[in-house]
Amino acid sequence: MNYDDKLLGLFINGQWIRKTDKCENVVNPATGKTLAQLPHAGPTELQQVVASAKAGFDVWKKTPAETRAKIMQKAVNLLRERAKEIGTIMTMEQGKPLKEAIAEVNRCANIIEWDLNQALRIYGQVIAGKPGYQRLTIRQPIGPVAAFTPWNFPASVLARKVGGALAAGCSLVLKAAEETPGTACAVAQCFQDANLPAGVLNLVFGVPAEISSYLIAHDEIRAVTFTGSVPVGKLLAALAGTHMKPVVMELGGSSPVIVCNDTDARLAARIIAAAKFRNAGQICTAPARFIVQGSVYEEFIDEFAKYASSLKVGDGLLETTQMGPLANERRVRAMVNLVEDAIKGGASLRSGGKRIGMEGNFFQPTVIADVPLNADLMTQETFGPIAPIVKFNTLDEAISIANGTPFGLAGYAFTESSASAHRLYEEVDVGILSINHGEGSVPEAPFGGVRNSGHGREGGEESLYCYTTTKFISHRGTIN
Repeated sequence: MNYDDKLLGLFINGQWIRKTDKCENVVNPATGKTLAQLPHAGPTELQQVVASAKAGFDVWKKTPAETRAKIMQKAVNLLRERAKEIGTIMTMEQGKPLKEAIAEVNRCANIIEWDLNQALRIYGQVIAGKPGYQRLTIRQPIGPVAAFTPWNFPASVLARKVGGALAAGCSLVLKAAEETPGTACAVAQCFQDANLPAGVLNLVFGVPAEISSYLIAHDEIRAVTFTGSVPVGKLLAALAGTHMKPVVMELGGSSPVIVCNDTDARLAARIIAAAKFRNAGQICTAPARFIVQGSVYEEFIDEFAKYASSLKVGDGLLETTQMGPLANERRVRAMVNLVEDAIKGGASLRSGGKRIGMEGNFFQPTVIADVPLNADLMTQETFGPIAPIVKFNTLDEAISIANGTPFGLAGYAFTESSASAHRLYEEVDVGILSINHGEGSVPEAPFGGVRNSGHGREGGEESLYCYTTTKFISHRGTIN
């Protein structure tokens, strides 16, 4: 697959639309050069895509679960076969190192594979009742779904929407990110090549507000799923609420990392730094606020800063690159402002802190110590390669700092104490908590947050629930 205009398009009713009235440039964040032009969906295409999803749903909901699973498995096999090609496309448009991109395509396949197997496990219940009655529940696909996905993980986040909806028997209108359309198109191509019936999976791009307002308000769209920022998520959830549409919202995070003095601080620093700088910190579950106990504070910072300073930053297509560029110029300016705000408040810069060159969107892996708790780095979603570190004395204090933002997606901790670990289980207010490692999510576990980080879950045994409705049936054997 080459990255050109022949790769990009709208996918409606099983056909590719390569040209429309409007388009936009897709830019390589490592070079600033245009890769191709992306067509936008206008009113005509939006009408077509909803009609396509309705027709696709009418076919797909009647397709046996075993058949749905076999078709989806063919697409999964193609994703794995094409992982390097799709990964290269992702690196060119998103910037992450090629190894990370290839791993993400394989993770995309793993997520969809988990979901397609869950298609065979959509169970109802038999409810005890009085003689002469049969009472039971069945789960049915909810209908056509509108899904909105971001640019930071253009394959794996997409997989959670596509895998869950299709496995449940729903059709899908996917509005993927305009910054990273090639990955979404390549994934859709795998499903087309696996002979997915026309209209079951549809893909559009365009002006986000225009597409979301049209799709969410349309009577044929029965559910909404979104991964992205808190402000946009709140707007879409409010719009869905006016039309009584159920939503799954996976929104932003500012993940705390609590490092206790009973752990190997240097090892913890290396483990969590690797997680922090993956995808240049542009991850909703990325470790974001480092809360370190006093006696290991300097040791942790020293090792963390050494790791950050050693990273090779560059074009993700180069084998030596360990961290790629930020997605766009806006993210670079945001990093500069965050560093300046922290330093102005009295923090000390331990490594990095500056833009790299003027070509591409590169920023140094950055470590900042003694950050004031009211600094923007400690109260906002960083979404970049900056690690703010603060000191704590007691576990009560650490938990208070950890819970001191409106976010509640992921959290991390390092401790050898079972008692401390159990307190963290109970009291750190997040949807995902990882202790003594930096892994945030796996296909077989539920994924989602609390408070401003959203609601609903994707993944695990709950992955299909949001795409189904429960129907209660009470059947009396005869009329007396």
